[in-house]
Amino acid sequence: MTDIRERTIKIYKEKGETPLERLDRFREENPDYGEAKLSYAGRLDPMAEGVMLVLVGDENKEREKHLKYSKEYTFEILFGFRTDTYDLLGLLQDDFKKCRINERELIKELEKFKGDINQEYPPFSSKKVKGKPLFEWAKKRKLDKIEIPKHKVTIFDISLLEFKKITSPDLRKYIIENVLRVKGDFRQKEILDKWGKELKRIRTEEFLLAKIKIYCSSGTYVRAIANDLGKEIGCGALAYSINRENINT
Repeated sequence: MTDIRERTIKIYKEKGETPLERLDRFREENPDYGEAKLSYAGRLDPMAEGVMLVLVGDENKEREKHLKYSKEYTFEILFGFRTDTYDLLGLLQDDFKKCRINERELIKELEKFKGDINQEYPPFSSKKVKGKPLFEWAKKRKLDKIEIPKHKVTIFDISLLEFKKITSPDLRKYIIENVLRVKGDFRQKEILDKWGKELKRIRTEEFLLAKIKIYCSSGTYVRAIANDLGKEIGCGALAYSINRENINT
């Protein structure tokens, strides 16, 4: 076996993969790593893609250090809809609500997120409350039995890259293609059924979509930024796509 130094490696996770699936694929594609201990520092949701940090060998002992790196993302926000996961891989929570925000107003709203903020953990996340991950409370519909914790994160910069519209047929196609990328039981059938019924019910032919660039501290949930923005402007919003472009090691 090739002599592998203890180190960290940046790899790219595809949309639809879980971090564990990507780690397994890395090992298959790199047999020289043999029995070396591999893990990843920092999750990426199944619907997200981008840079993932692999820890090799003794570097796993330094996990806490590697979890603290700041990160850079580009992500898209779809307005008018809200799901329980804050992204497309979730169940719709409300009827569609047309959003009338313009580009200038959106830029002002984004400015409010800069600096230190107390961000509430998404219900579908691995943060433990009373010994159980939040997603277990959410799946069993027992979130009313607990208080969802918050944590301090820092948004160093956030800016609007593009503000555009997407047609109903294109939105429907994108949702189907990307939800079906994910393997395993993530409620895909129920999610697609609800999206199909809602898009058929409403008469709107175009929807607002914003592309955002963000530079943030470790622990920031980008999909929660989308959800919180929707609350602020009063029409609902979710993370349409997420790309982690860099981990600042």
